[in-house]
Amino acid sequence: MVKLGIAGACGKMGRRIYELALQDKDIEVALLLEKKGTPLIGKEIGRMKVSSNLDGLFLTDVLVDFTLPEACEEHLDYAAKYKKAVVLGTTGLSQAQMGKVEEISKLVPVVFSPNMSIGVNVLFSALGEIAGRLGPDYSVEIVEAHHKWKKDSPSGTAKKMAEAIQRVTKKDIPVHSVRLGDIFGDHTVIFCGNSERIEIKHQAHSRDLFAVGAVKAAKWVSSRPAGLYSMQDVLNG
Repeated sequence: MVKLGIAGACGKMGRRIYELALQDKDIEVALLLEKKGTPLIGKEIGRMKVSSNLDGLFLTDVLVDFTLPEACEEHLDYAAKYKKAVVLGTTGLSQAQMGKVEEISKLVPVVFSPNMSIGVNVLFSALGEIAGRLGPDYSVEIVEAHHKWKKDSPSGTAKKMAEAIQRVTKKDIPVHSVRLGDIFGDHTVIFCGNSERIEIKHQAHSRDLFAVGAVKAAKWVSSRPAGLYSMQDVLNG
C-alpha cells in the first residue's frame, strides 16, 4: 500500500488525482496539501481534511505535486527532509529550480515529467527516430495550444518534444503557442519536405490522462532508490 500526499489538492488536477487515487486498491491517500489562506483549509474533501502543514509529509510515502514553481521548491525541501519520493508534474521551472530538482533527487527518488500522459511519453521516444529517418531535407516546427489560464509558454511538453528532435537534427525547433478558452492540451509536430507534409498530433480530451499517469508514477517510484527519473522509466517498468 502506497501512502500518497497530494499538493495542490484543491486545484483541478489535484482533485482529479485524489478521486482516481481513492479508486486504487494499492493507494491510501494520507495528505491533502494546499497553500495557507486557501478557503478549504481544515475542511473535508471526500474523506479527508485539507491541510497546509508540510510536516504532514512524514505520514506519506510519495508526494505528487502539480502546483506552481515557487510552491514546489518548498515542497521539495520537505520531501528531502522526510526522505519521501516525489512525482513532479509542475511546469515552467527556471534553470535554478531545475537545479534544485536535480539536487533533491540525490537524496530521494523523483519522477519529473512535464507531461504524465502515456501517449505523449511514447511520442517523446518516437519523434527523434522520425526526425532521423526523414533527414535534413525536412523542416520541423511545433504548435501547442492550452487553456487561457496556463501561465508558462511554450508548454513543458512542447519544449521536451523540441529537445527530442534537436538531439537528432542539431537544429533549433521553432515552437508556437496558443492560449485560448479551456483547451486541455494540443500538440502538433509538423515535418515538412519539398513535396509532402507529415503532422503528428496529440490531443488531451480531459485531465484524466495526466492524473492516471501521475498515479501510475507514484506507485512505481515508491520503491525506487534516490535518483531523477522520467515517465519513460515508469513506462519501461
